[in-house]
Amino acid sequence: MAESDLGHRLIREITAPDILKPLRRLEKKGHHESAVRMRAVIGQVFRYAIATGRADTDPTFGLRGAIMPPKVSHRAAITEKAAFQELARHVWSYKGEVETQAALKLMVLLYPRPGELRLPYWKEFDLEKRTWTIPETRAKMRRQHVKPLPDLAVSILRDLQALNNRSLLVFPSHQSPGKPISEVTMNRALQRMGYSHNEHTPHGFRASASSLLNESGKWQADAIEAELGHLGTDEVRKAYHRARYWDERVKMAEW
Repeated sequence: MAESDLGHRLIREITAPDILKPLRRLEKKGHHESAVRMRAVIGQVFRYAIATGRADTDPTFGLRGAIMPPKVSHRAAITEKAAFQELARHVWSYKGEVETQAALKLMVLLYPRPGELRLPYWKEFDLEKRTWTIPETRAKMRRQHVKPLPDLAVSILRDLQALNNRSLLVFPSHQSPGKPISEVTMNRALQRMGYSHNEHTPHGFRASASSLLNESGKWQADAIEAELGHLGTDEVRKAYHRARYWDERVKMAEW
């Protein structure tokens, strides 16, 4: 039996050292993030086995700290005001697909996580009330996040809705009907404008916004964090912040 072939063994016989061997092989190849994810998935399997009477313990618990965590890489972002203004001018003059133009403009105005912007359905937007409700299934913090929409964002969305009035998706792909635009669409658009991945990325719009909003001195730090969706996990604190800072976030969005 091969060293990594655990599939034919009873799950209750598998030990922490057995699991560590394939994780170490991933680690040696430099795939630290994959090793960490694999350990987490194996842990889920063992917890299910415990719940169904197939195992007594979760050996992955003993592996915490045994795997080197992946290095955190910060996405490149333009955070200097004049340079960001130049970036915004390039975005507004970009001549690509209409959906890509709109997506990049909304990244400038709303600075959501790229995955949150790429995948929405029209039902998430209330253009009359000027809100975008990102469902908890797609928000990184796994909780619903409501963002105010400034006038310019509403105008962009209305124009896009008129163009794609038969699509449930806000940003449908022309290459794959029924699916949203791909993950690389905005990256490629930025590269065509002359911005390499070492200068600015779609996710970098969040760092740009955070820096420029904080440096302006106009807004409370907690209001900025609330707009970025960075609030803590305490339910009472979340509700309090959402109510307390909503009016300020509306003004911030227009600014």
